[in-house]
Order: sequence, then C-alpha cells, then structure tokens
Amino acid sequence: MIRLLADENIPLEAVARLRAAGYDSVSMSEVAPRSPDVEVLRLACESERVLVTFDRDFGELIYRDLAPLPPGVIYLRLPDHSPTVLASTLLVFLDDPAAVVVGRFTVLTTDTVRQRSLGR
Repeated sequence: MIRLLADENIPLEAVARLRAAGYDSVSMSEVAPRSPDVEVLRLACESERVLVTFDRDFGELIYRDLAPLPPGVIYLRLPDHSPTVLASTLLVFLDDPAAVVVGRFTVLTTDTVRQRSLGR
C-alpha cells in the first residue's frame, strides 16, 4: 500500500480519514512543523512516502531546481479544501486499482487527473 506524507497545508482531519481508510499517513504538522519545502521533499524521500500537497512550488523545486525526488507527488487543485472533500477525493483516486502514483507527479482536480513522470 502507498505510504503518504501530508504537507502542513493538508488538514489533520483529512490525514485521520486517510488513516481510518487504512493508508499509512503522516503529517508534516506532526513530525516536522514549519519545515522548508526542500526539507519536506527530503523527508518524503527518506521515509519513502508519496507527498500530498496543495503547494504548487514542489513542481518547480523538483523539475527546475532538481530537489530530491520523493516516490511520488500528489498536487491537489481542489476548490473545496474541507477535510471531508479532500479525503474523499484522495480516497477515490488512491483506491482505483488503475491509479499509478509512484514515479509520478500527479495533479488531482475534482474531475481530472494529470500525471508527469518524476524521472529526470
């Protein structure tokens, strides 16, 4: 199963819902609050966790600045940031047997999924 690292901008209630659904999920708020983005990527790499975030800066860090590559990134572009909607949207995506997250930078919206390889 996919291991997740939620950026600080992901509500803890959403992380709790992911855990309740069986996903090994950790929040930066719990393990290293106020860490710079490059540290978040380093931690995702070291702990072999897919990063979940609302922060678009991670794409620039990975592709432009060549920051450490986590196993995957899920960048959320949702108009509703409520924990219930967020967790539900993630779970629909993650529970899809055809979903590929590892090795991908995924942009997830309410009705689309776009992906790009993390390979350099």
